[in-house]
Amino acid sequence: MDGIQAIILGLIQGAAEWLPISSEAQTMLYMLNHLGLDPQTALTYAFFLHAGTMIAAFVRFREEFVEVLRNLSPSFPMTRVLVIATLCTAVSAVPLYLLLRYASVDADGTVFTLIIGLMLIVTGLVMQRAGSAGERTLAEMTDADAILVGVAQGFAIIPGISRSGTTVAALLARNIEQETALTVSFLMSVPAALGVLALDSGNIAQIPAGTAALLLASSLAAGYLSIDVLLAVARRVAFWIFCVALGALTVILVLGGALL
Repeated sequence: MDGIQAIILGLIQGAAEWLPISSEAQTMLYMLNHLGLDPQTALTYAFFLHAGTMIAAFVRFREEFVEVLRNLSPSFPMTRVLVIATLCTAVSAVPLYLLLRYASVDADGTVFTLIIGLMLIVTGLVMQRAGSAGERTLAEMTDADAILVGVAQGFAIIPGISRSGTTVAALLARNIEQETALTVSFLMSVPAALGVLALDSGNIAQIPAGTAALLLASSLAAGYLSIDVLLAVARRVAFWIFCVALGALTVILVLGGALL
């Protein structure tokens, strides 16, 4: 991977992270089909790219994080939700991570591309079924809400499952107001990204330092500069249609190529 390719990859991550279209799917598709990387190497880069957007989210929501750090008591609603959700994310994400890393060692780029396409369709259907925003506030969120959204977030370790789309959909389905759902989803992303980086640290350490610096800088810059614009767009556009359409197209192309 050369410098230009690394920058493009970071820009894709920075833009796609804030939209419910699975940034992991978009970066993996680019790496598998345009850069020719093998699936396991592409997965390592996809995990590492979350470091840049994680920092962007932390900077953008720094006031909310400072408030959480000042109120570490379980009685503080956001602290309680983040702790429970993060623990539940680990419960669902770790087994799926091991499955991706070890059960799919022999899978080639075609298999991974097909999986991504199918998971994009699943993401789209989940978002379509979520319904409209509710009226419950952060103070009214229960432990059951936090458990559900945490488990849902864990499934987003699978390329094609949108973290933001799945977590917001889960909260909307629980009748949580939209602004609260978006805020909780973004704050949850930071400890989740830290967990993935720690879990995959052995593989991430193999990324060349220069490439890692470009990936981090470009995804951080693109993620931070675009977050407000893309959040506004995400509130108004039916991205479930995009996910289903892109997923279906990906599956058709893979199956069509296999039949030729």
